[in-house]
Amino acid sequence: MSISTMVPVAAALLGACVGSFLGLAAWRLPRGESLMRPASHCPACGRTLAWRDNLPLLGWLWLRGRCRTCGAPIPLRDWLVEALTAGLWLAVALSTTPAAGGLAGVLRLLAGLLFISGLLLLLLLDLDGFWLPEPLCRWGVIMGLATTALLAAAAGTGPVPPLAHHSLAAALALVGFDLARVLGTWWLGAPALGGGDGKLAAVLGAWLGGRGLLLALALAVLSGGLFGLLARLGGHLKSRQPFPFGPFLATAGGLVWLTPQTLQWQLLALLLPWLNTVGSHLLSKAA
Repeated sequence: MSISTMVPVAAALLGACVGSFLGLAAWRLPRGESLMRPASHCPACGRTLAWRDNLPLLGWLWLRGRCRTCGAPIPLRDWLVEALTAGLWLAVALSTTPAAGGLAGVLRLLAGLLFISGLLLLLLLDLDGFWLPEPLCRWGVIMGLATTALLAAAAGTGPVPPLAHHSLAAALALVGFDLARVLGTWWLGAPALGGGDGKLAAVLGAWLGGRGLLLALALAVLSGGLFGLLARLGGHLKSRQPFPFGPFLATAGGLVWLTPQTLQWQLLALLLPWLNTVGSHLLSKAA
């Protein structure tokens, strides 16, 4: 098996293992539980899972979605998170390894795996409880800026200009979202955006820079606006009922990372007219 084949296969297998950990973290962090102790166990009866029952993807299928001891259902989401993470790691490997070789290629591969995994954890936390932990976002910004400097140095360019660019993008994202939250709350007379959304946007700015941040915001606003509109028309959301925006930001950030930089401006130019239409419609509804 060639190296070009081994890397994607290894990425998918390791991604499934990381997905198992992300699912565990998304369950325990909101409850203030340790990520290390106790070992994986059934929440219903407390039975510690055997190693074969805890195998990513295979364990859930082996148990047919139920605890071996008490028969309590094991959420399908656990299996889906493992499968999604495996697919995302595979996508990062396929989009990275052909693009560059040497140290720069390895660093970009590792950076992409870290970035995508962190976004998925934040997505799950916000989806479950409208929670984007500030420590995780803060470390996301720090890691994004450090990665930017390392990638620039490995590519043979000076790390200072890219680092300044990504730092400015992160700062503008944080300030811009805070301003939008204040103005939106004043305009609507109800809370608009969560406090964590700006911190997640800052993470995207630190990792993606200005161009990537703009494209991610366009994708997130467009998809979030369409979701909210369709959900309200379908009766699944009441008027002005909030829904988490972090999953849209995280998904958009991951898509932008996987998009070649040569295509990002073109996609942004295509999205802006649609974004303007959706924004005008939402403002008219709010008024």
